[in-house]
Amino acid sequence: MLNRSFGRRLAALTRKEFYQLLRDKSSLLLGIVLPVVLILLIGYGMSLDVKNVPTAVVLEDHSPTARSAASFVSGSEYFSPVYVSSMKEAEERLLTHRVDAILRIPAHFTQDLAKGNAQVQVIVNGVEATSATSAQTYIEAGMLAWAAQRGLSAKGGQASVVSRIWFNDANTSTWFFVPGVIMLVLMIVGVFLTSVVMAREWERGTFESLFVTPVGVLELILAKLIPYFLVAMLGMLLCLLAGHYLYDLPLRGSLMLILGVSMLFLIVALGIGLVISALTKNQFLACQISLLVSFLPSLMLSGFMFDLHTEPWGIRLLSQVFPTTYYLQLLKSLFLAGNYWPMILKNTLLLAGYAVFFMGMAFKLTRKRVE
Repeated sequence: MLNRSFGRRLAALTRKEFYQLLRDKSSLLLGIVLPVVLILLIGYGMSLDVKNVPTAVVLEDHSPTARSAASFVSGSEYFSPVYVSSMKEAEERLLTHRVDAILRIPAHFTQDLAKGNAQVQVIVNGVEATSATSAQTYIEAGMLAWAAQRGLSAKGGQASVVSRIWFNDANTSTWFFVPGVIMLVLMIVGVFLTSVVMAREWERGTFESLFVTPVGVLELILAKLIPYFLVAMLGMLLCLLAGHYLYDLPLRGSLMLILGVSMLFLIVALGIGLVISALTKNQFLACQISLLVSFLPSLMLSGFMFDLHTEPWGIRLLSQVFPTTYYLQLLKSLFLAGNYWPMILKNTLLLAGYAVFFMGMAFKLTRKRVE
């Protein structure tokens, strides 16, 4: 009987919130129209340059000539070289996003160079399309400069660069940005829109008035969150469709995993929005705090605008505080690389921890405010 009455009250409150949302045109614009505008603007208009690309260097030929051929990555502002002992170790670092490129000097490089058919292998991580393009271009230019300094063309010896791109065969930065747009959409609806709308309820006193009814805190908060949850997921689906049909964005991982981790991240964002609204009870202040603690970090500190590998260590350390970093890593991996389970499990557990923390804090603060 108790569960039945709980369900009826929740359904009635949720219908009321849906009607209010449908009357609020600005909320619908932010939740549905803005995602389409963002993905069109960012998808067609953004490209970035990078420096200090983490590069694994594999010297299978330990001769002085081979070492000299790879020396251009040391001391260059474009590379941050890591010397590894085997190709297997280099590929593991690339798969776990500890490096963005691999420079391999194969065995017998020196002998092949004398014959005029030496090759240098370059593998770049296409998940970070900008870094991939830069690394590939810079390595090829570095090898050409090294060959020119040694006068190899005059002597008949030549070294060519064989490049491969992992995870992003088209090497387009649009594939890099679409997951970031999805993350932005969920943050805008989950944190910014929810906190401002809820703060407006506190300002008008309509939120407190509901607590004199038999409605409990859990029912009220769930009724408030369900409409925005659905609007955010609709915006995300629009981004998915646009990414697939407009930009040929691949889906190499599980679609169910993408939807699952997106729902989990959205719960985190809604929890943050509830906490902000409960602490401020003021629309203007809620708007400012939302921009400072969620929207701006999502742009600057999550890996959306810039490859975090190229940022100073302090910025990389600070980025680990925000849940957006872990969600964006998951999305990029699931879209472009596939189901890499060590990262999926780690980042999903971290997002679940954030969700429990912020939702628990939101319920506690809301109950405290109305007591």
